Amino acid sequence: MRTMQATGHGAGPLPRTRQHLWLAWVLARRDLHGRYRGAVLGLLWALLTPMLMLGVYLLAFGPLLRARWPGVDSWQAFALMVFSGLAVHGLFAECLVRAPALVVERAGYATKVVFPLDILPWPALATALFHFCMQLLVLLAGVLWLRGGLPPTVLALPLVLLACVPLLLGVLWALGALGVFLRDIAQLVAPLVTVLLFLSSALVPLDVLPARYRWLFELNPLTLIIEQLRRMLFFGLWPQWSLLALYAGLALLAGGAGYALFRKLQPGFADVL
Repeated sequence: MRTMQATGHGAGPLPRTRQHLWLAWVLARRDLHGRYRGAVLGLLWALLTPMLMLGVYLLAFGPLLRARWPGVDSWQAFALMVFSGLAVHGLFAECLVRAPALVVERAGYATKVVFPLDILPWPALATALFHFCMQLLVLLAGVLWLRGGLPPTVLALPLVLLACVPLLLGVLWALGALGVFLRDIAQLVAPLVTVLLFLSSALVPLDVLPARYRWLFELNPLTLIIEQLRRMLFFGLWPQWSLLALYAGLALLAGGAGYALFRKLQPGFADVL
């Protein structure tokens, strides 16, 4: 039987048919239910987990450490600041961790059936976005509790999130394809995720960094998304549209490059798997 990679008729960068959209939805739903299968509370844990983590941050950065963030007037706001940065990092980290095994764990799709392999990143991204949105709901509830209301700038949240979607897809396509041939990539992801965390503004305010090191943090793809999220939620400022447009343009290039690499390597998947 000829496989999809042999025929060259994949789904394309976007799922282009109703069947492909339905298939991506089914895979995403199966992934989510599989992750929480056997748990008494099921999918509710996707919301309870970030709530528990926020409680931990409030306790750690409040009564225990009394920590402060420059420009922020309370330890509660400090905890929410950290929580927002870690939520963005979690979105990127989930995609990075899953990417190398994206095709390997579904070897049957590549070797036995006609399947549009290039839609595999979409269910993985959908799952990561679902968990991020659950954390975002908790974050919005925290800001509402702390400030007594939400600034109108929260309306721009989908645009900021949309800007990084092509980049995440590119990472999933590129690492998913390379992971078929280079299994060591999976071992490199964990330290990379840690580097992305500590060289971003998730835990460290950019204003306190020495000028000679700040560029390292600004080059981190997490930093701009984290900073724009904080501008909107905590300071009531609209995103920096020019920077966001530049980021989105580079993300589109990265997404296109990741997809091109996936399509180039796809014919060899069946031979390796």
